[in-house]
Amino acid sequence: MSANWIECSYYIEATTGLEAAAAELVGEQTSGTFIKVPGESDALAERFGGHILTIKRFEEQQPSLRSRFHAPTVEAGIIRVAYPVGNFGTDLTTLLTTIAGNLYELGHLTACRLVDVDIPEEFSEHHAGPEFGIQGTRASVDVADRPLIGTIIKPNIGLLEDEFRMTVRNLLDSGVDFLKDDEINANPAHLPFDRRVEIVCDETDRAADKHGRSVPYAFNVAGPLHELERKHDLVLERGGQCVMLPVFYQGVSAVEYLRSLGGLQIHAHRAGFAAVSRSSAVGIDFTVWQKVLQLAGADHIHASGLQSKFYETDDEVASNIKSIQAGVSAHLAPSLPVLSSGQTVFAAQPTLDKVGSTDVMMLAGGGIIGHPLGASAGVSSLRRAWEAASNGIDLATYGRQLDTKGDHSLSSAIDKFGDKR
Repeated sequence: MSANWIECSYYIEATTGLEAAAAELVGEQTSGTFIKVPGESDALAERFGGHILTIKRFEEQQPSLRSRFHAPTVEAGIIRVAYPVGNFGTDLTTLLTTIAGNLYELGHLTACRLVDVDIPEEFSEHHAGPEFGIQGTRASVDVADRPLIGTIIKPNIGLLEDEFRMTVRNLLDSGVDFLKDDEINANPAHLPFDRRVEIVCDETDRAADKHGRSVPYAFNVAGPLHELERKHDLVLERGGQCVMLPVFYQGVSAVEYLRSLGGLQIHAHRAGFAAVSRSSAVGIDFTVWQKVLQLAGADHIHASGLQSKFYETDDEVASNIKSIQAGVSAHLAPSLPVLSSGQTVFAAQPTLDKVGSTDVMMLAGGGIIGHPLGASAGVSSLRRAWEAASNGIDLATYGRQLDTKGDHSLSSAIDKFGDKR
């Protein structure tokens, strides 16, 4: 792959032939439009236009999406195209606008999904990437080789000051590795961002003195762009370690801006991403999305979870996780995959089987806070589940073995969450 081109693969369906549809797509996203205009010379098109590299044909099928152009059947296939880097330089927002912009609007396409993007090393070198990533996050909590176990504050919104403080305190005392705001809890009137920072940092300081370890808390800094720096600086000055963004709505540039400020882990929540990923006929594959987030500087990226309450299959989530762990560039540290969405003790073995790595952060809200023996037992149960998986021991068998030693955390979790699967 040339350093001067970024190559993309799309699944498309077309009411015209695939060649004509591919030409329309690359023209729309580069130097062309629906007719040739004055100044659109062959030399200009050669330098600034997109190039069609390959076309892989599938069987004709019925259209997946509605359009003003009707056809009983359409041609389908994978097209691979290249865009000149000079069109967008190193800017990630313009890159996304080019490779995933107006092409979805084209009427002759009854399906259009960006399934992959190849990023040249020379392009990656212009981006900071994660400041902490997998190893830096592990170092911050002194966890070398097992999964990080964390949780979201639950109830996710509505807790008043005293209730919130005690919830944070109890979770910090539970042995958890990581805490975070929910994505919908940013700056509510009943517990504003600034006050939440003060409460959490008071409690993390207290817990560090008590337990000898400072647990990161991801503060949700979502909101007006002009407030990002102030919120970042408040967290940093108060001794916090992490900030969180709902990156799909806040934007890739917001991640880049936080990364430029430095000093804090950036936790990238994927809320809303399914709007452009759930349909196989349209949108952006997670593989593409996480590559851009890693370039922008996200240290942790939500990948959904195996055995979860959300729509992706375990194989799809495992692919998400492995794509994050692979990194985006040889010179950038990879981000840490985050597992969430209904995680319990039943997710450890399938995750290890399909991913083959413990380089993950497992966030379990109900799986920890909803444990019948309390949050400490919830944290313990998840660690025991990963121990069972790592040592090739059946989950229920390991639960019974621990029961004989007076540790009922795992068996209680099996009983509690078994009917929720």
